[in-house]
Amino acid sequence: MRSTIFRLSAAALAVTALTAGCADRGGVSEDASDYPSQELTLVVPYDAGGASDLAARTLAAEMEDTLGQGIVVENRSGGAGSVGLENLAGQSADGYTIGYLPVESVMLGYQGYEVDPADYDLIGQMVSVPATIAVPEDSPYETLDDLVEAARAEPGSISVSNSGAGSIWEAATTELGQVTDTEFQPVPFDGGAPAVTAAVGGQVDAVVAGISETAPAHADDQLRVLAVFDTEPSESLPDVQTATEQDVDIVIGGWGGIGAPTGLPDGVRSTLEEAFTEAASSEEFQTIITDSGNIPVNVPSDEFAEFVDAEYTRFGELLESQD
Repeated sequence: MRSTIFRLSAAALAVTALTAGCADRGGVSEDASDYPSQELTLVVPYDAGGASDLAARTLAAEMEDTLGQGIVVENRSGGAGSVGLENLAGQSADGYTIGYLPVESVMLGYQGYEVDPADYDLIGQMVSVPATIAVPEDSPYETLDDLVEAARAEPGSISVSNSGAGSIWEAATTELGQVTDTEFQPVPFDGGAPAVTAAVGGQVDAVVAGISETAPAHADDQLRVLAVFDTEPSESLPDVQTATEQDVDIVIGGWGGIGAPTGLPDGVRSTLEEAFTEAASSEEFQTIITDSGNIPVNVPSDEFAEFVDAEYTRFGELLESQD
């Protein structure tokens, strides 16, 4: 199994979570010896059917076996994920409402939404989704360098579709422009599927999306993936180099983990962490995530907290530079 694609840093969030954990928000005993005694709810901040929903539902099904209780997945989409994330943060910290935390959980606060990663106790990270950039199969741009040079010749002329304003794929497009000292024109769509469809149909010059969204079209000769923004090539795209191998130093992508409202009792938290670790390491989970084109990971809560803190700082610098 591969490790997560980013480096880890200081765990400031862990201190916040420890302090908040002293508050009595859930009315549950600290040892939580009877937890869980009823079914749980897992909030997914996106519509059903997408990559995030698949990862969350697959993990939930595996966690049920360990917890001995059912987990009901509740899709609460809207506001680039903010609706579901705000809902999760406002729930009681009793362990009966948990949620899927995407990379946007560290981005939305910089974009005017009431979303703060310090509002969640982090249970673990289970999926990594490196970004890719692709062009229509009949595009004149054969390489990433071709696309960048075209943008440099006329900054802002190269249109690049993404899954929505404020999304990780829009941020990746922005970073590509910054690193290559030019400017691309982001074109937001309502989700990754329509963004890819727009590129296949030639409505835009390129698309930035996750591997699971571009690899099938690449295999079907509908898109030509020019680069993977990861530390190493993807098994789903064995013929495609990383951006770094093409002298464009970018490693960026989506990720997903599980969290709960800040303040979980210690016993509840440890129970959830154990169930998460077992579920994320299961053959069923890893097979389904790998087959979808994404990367299964199993990052424990303390490392996930450090990673989220590093990502929060990283995207703050990136997004605030756009102002």
